[in-house]
Amino acid sequence: MFKLILRRIIVAVPTLILVSIIIFGLQKILPGDPVLAMAGEERDPAVLNFLREKYRLNDPLHEQYFAWVQEVAKGNLGISLRTDIPVTTLIAQKLPVTFQLAVMAMFFALLVGIPLGILAAVRKGTRVEFAANLFALSGMSIPNFWLGIILIMIVSVWLGWLPASGYVPPSTNFGLSVKTMLMPAVVLSTALSAYLMRHTRSAMLEALNADYVRTARAKGASEKIVVLRHALRNALMPIVTLVTILFGELLAGAVLTEQIFGIPGFGKLLVDAVFNRDYAVVQGVVLCIAIGFIVLTLVADILYTLINPRLRYA
Repeated sequence: MFKLILRRIIVAVPTLILVSIIIFGLQKILPGDPVLAMAGEERDPAVLNFLREKYRLNDPLHEQYFAWVQEVAKGNLGISLRTDIPVTTLIAQKLPVTFQLAVMAMFFALLVGIPLGILAAVRKGTRVEFAANLFALSGMSIPNFWLGIILIMIVSVWLGWLPASGYVPPSTNFGLSVKTMLMPAVVLSTALSAYLMRHTRSAMLEALNADYVRTARAKGASEKIVVLRHALRNALMPIVTLVTILFGELLAGAVLTEQIFGIPGFGKLLVDAVFNRDYAVVQGVVLCIAIGFIVLTLVADILYTLINPRLRYA
């Protein structure tokens, strides 16, 4: 296990270097000048030059890149050009919000998607499979922003069951925090559970037709043991990969849902930084997202070895 983790970390180093070069290069070609926005309406040449010198924007690109990498290695992601707040502080404020939303959304997706996929595979050709496929098709077709608006209208405005928007940290009021996150988590989990249902169904159908399942049935094993212990365990491999990828996408791409429900999360921070040409924030946020995907990939590899003993022995 230790060798696996060490090998994945070694492979991740050149990946991070390549990602950092791409991040730094692409954001430099964005239109507009952040210094002009920072200087205000007067745009005094002395002020513009002072700001460019302060943030080393007059240096050659390769010098700016290496200076940034050196600071990142020290744990310093820079200072926001717009708010003059350290990027690490902004990320520490916004990331837990989106992380809570992603965890709740993934919980609902797993709770619905995997059982439906198992039922659709076991009850192939029945009304259960038809209903599961109908749910998956609806979940993948309905836009998140439309579903969010409809839920706000019904659940919050008409019924008054949940808050329409806003965010409360769990440390302040755990119950109210769950209530404010419940609707956006359900909105995000709809498409996720649909994807999980389809992939679980496909993996289970393949597993149920395998030789080891026929052998287990021939030995007299009950259908419950055949499905859950033999078929599902082997079908979990592609599902684990999908879950880690979807969770990473949740952390990086819940922008529309956060905007609709007024959640000050990680995705909104990234979008605002791009529109404001806030280079330091864009670099820091995207770098954190890349590290997050690498960590999730490592978690998936570890789960593979726990699910499949053959990989562990190999």
